[in-house]
Formats: sequence, C-alpha cells, structure tokens
Amino acid sequence: MKIKLTIITFLALLTSCSVTQNQKDKLKSELTQILKSDQELRELWTPDLSPERKNEILQTYKISESEFQKQGWKITEKNDSINLLKTEKIIKKYGYPGKELVGEKLSNAVWYVIQHSKLPIIEKYFPLMIKAQENGDLSKQQIAMMKDRMLMYQGKEQIYGTQGAGRLFVNPETKKEEWTNFIWPIENPEKVNELRTSMDIKMSIEEYAKSMGIDYSKKYTLKEIEKLTKK
Repeated sequence: MKIKLTIITFLALLTSCSVTQNQKDKLKSELTQILKSDQELRELWTPDLSPERKNEILQTYKISESEFQKQGWKITEKNDSINLLKTEKIIKKYGYPGKELVGEKLSNAVWYVIQHSKLPIIEKYFPLMIKAQENGDLSKQQIAMMKDRMLMYQGKEQIYGTQGAGRLFVNPETKKEEWTNFIWPIENPEKVNELRTSMDIKMSIEEYAKSMGIDYSKKYTLKEIEKLTKK
C-alpha cells in the first residue's frame, strides 16, 4: 500500500507540472459540479432550510417535492455513486487534486466524495487523504472525521467523537422500536476533548452533540447498541 501510494503521489506531482491550462480549467469545472451537487442535495436535509432555497434546489435537480419525500435518500446515494466514478477517474489521472492545482475550495471536493462513500472506498483512499493532509491540502480535522467514519463503518469505537448515528432501538419497557440519535461510541471518552483539540476541532464533544440535538449525557457502548437493535 505504501509503495502504491508513493507511486500515486509521485505521478500526481509529475502530472501537476505538465497539466495544461485547458486541462486545469476542465478539472476545476468538473470538481465544481461534483462539490455543488454533493453539498446541495445534502442541504435539502437541513431542518431550517427556507422553502425558497429548498424549491430552488429541487428545481435545479428536477426533483418534485413528493419525489424527494419518497426517494430523497436514494436520489442522494445515486448522485454520490456518480460523483464517486468521476472522482476515481480524477484521482487516477491527477492523484489528489490539491490547492496548487485547483485552489483551496475545490481541493476539498474529493474529500467530500470519499467521506460520503462506503467503507471499502474510505479504506482504499484513506492513505491518500493522510498524504494530502501532510502536503497541506487537507486539514487535521478532515482526517479526524474520515478516520472516525471509517472506524464506525468497521463497527469499532471512534477516536475523536466526530460521528453521530441513528438507530431503531427496541425500548426495553415497551418492546417497541424507537428512533434514537446518539454519538457513536468513543474509545476514550475521558480524553476525547483533548484529542479533538489535537486535531484542531474547536467544539467540545458536549457542544458538538448539542449542535446536532443529541443528548450526550447518555453514552452508548458497542454492546449496548447491538443489544438495543435486537428485537
């Protein structure tokens, strides 16, 4: 993996030196569309989104209100898969398209696509993200978020407490399923705020949970989650 990553990085550096202005403009245009669609479709899930803005996005992507209500997440996932195909082609050709090649804003586009993908993809490209951070193209906070998401998808405890989750838990008393949002279990909750600070995350875990409407006074373990999701 290290040898492969080194080769990719070398090729990316070599490529960035030989990219024509026309290729660079085309790459920027593609990344702009990828980033735009990734963020705008997720904006539709924002609780306080104004009706005007919601209608604007729906019209842009030719989605009716009823269609979004019924298939909103499927539409988002389909767009994510399309963006991923485009992104993998970009990585294959340019390596990680960093700030020097596409500018600061667009250098985040690939990160968003990988962050919103499934476990095998995150595992595959996480070393590339680490290298991008070392090169100054990604922040430590972005690496913390991707690391935590990868661990969560692996069914392990996260490190920095950046990932919330939702599950249908069986209420022990009523025996009925109830949707519950929570902070995914943390490996070392006593030191999590210290670890968050080390990755330049400004919010404490308590503030972060509150911002998502999650009661952090209740901390679930992996075993509790497994038990509560069983009928």
